[in-house]
Amino acid sequence: MSREIISGKQGLSIVVIFMAGTSSILSLALEAKEDIWLAIILSVLMSITVSLIFVNLHFNFPGKNLFDICEICFGKSIGKLFILLFTWFTFEEASQTLINNSQFLEDTALAETPTIVPRMFILILCVWIVKGGIELIGKWSDLFIIPFIIFVFISVVLLIPEMDIDNIFPILDNGITPVIEGAYSAFTFPFGETVILSLVFSRFKTKKSYYTTYIFGLIIGGICSLALSLSTVLTIGSTQALQTYYSTYNTVSKIDISDFIQRLEVISTLIFVIGSFLKISILLLASSIGISKLFNFESYRFIVTPVSLSIINLSFISFDNRMSFVEWNSNGWLYYSFLFEVILPVIIFITAKIKNVKKAPS
Repeated sequence: MSREIISGKQGLSIVVIFMAGTSSILSLALEAKEDIWLAIILSVLMSITVSLIFVNLHFNFPGKNLFDICEICFGKSIGKLFILLFTWFTFEEASQTLINNSQFLEDTALAETPTIVPRMFILILCVWIVKGGIELIGKWSDLFIIPFIIFVFISVVLLIPEMDIDNIFPILDNGITPVIEGAYSAFTFPFGETVILSLVFSRFKTKKSYYTTYIFGLIIGGICSLALSLSTVLTIGSTQALQTYYSTYNTVSKIDISDFIQRLEVISTLIFVIGSFLKISILLLASSIGISKLFNFESYRFIVTPVSLSIINLSFISFDNRMSFVEWNSNGWLYYSFLFEVILPVIIFITAKIKNVKKAPS
């Protein structure tokens, strides 16, 4: 299997868009209410801590992704079990991201369009870029990172006249528990999903690129997500934000400057579509690589199309409507994702350390 190389800047661009893109239409950590800003900062710090595990693993196993590291640490049999678990996680998450993307487009712009159309359209594009490999995804992300950040900046700046600073006071009025709950929620989605990126990242141009990609990528992605979520709460308040599925999108639609600049929710849509496209592509790539590892295929490229068709099939049988989808992500996802985002990476990290100690000369 070829080892594709990307630069630190390309890796950083992937992380930023991956983290902030699909969370751009809703507010993160709303469990914290007025203390949303504090919860998001805490969640980013939590994710940086976990990401240091992946940086360390990449350093100790140069040129290897997390799939490879599982086999090295646990051997063929148990290693395949870990690969199977991570492959299912990315496969199922690809389906959920596809559902989220199509439901948003149907609810806001394409109400009369059959559900299959937006799902097939974005998957065809994802198949094309995934067959080009992580290098092509990196170049695409490098091209779109500046427009992406500009769109976020414009959304926040134009909302300033609508903001009310009282919406985030008093600080910690409800205690620390809601902040911790909000931080954990934002960690599980989207910041803890760095584990997915470790499955497709294997070789960078320099060792320093691992830090640039994971740590600085998380910080910049966290700032973008914080800016969008905080702007929403400052504009409409946490109570109203909790009452809508697409709180940030609905907030941006309120932009109205002298009856001249208005109806700019298209900016929020662009941010989301860019993020969804990248995220589904990364998840499809990870699923394809995982399946190729399970069956010892030389290349993952020839199975990208059948994997994508399986993903779209799963998307039609997973959830009946938006309400059940949101309920799962608000409850079940918080516990389900912890296994893949924290427990399994920690087990792999500890095992890798033990193996390195045994290999070290006495």
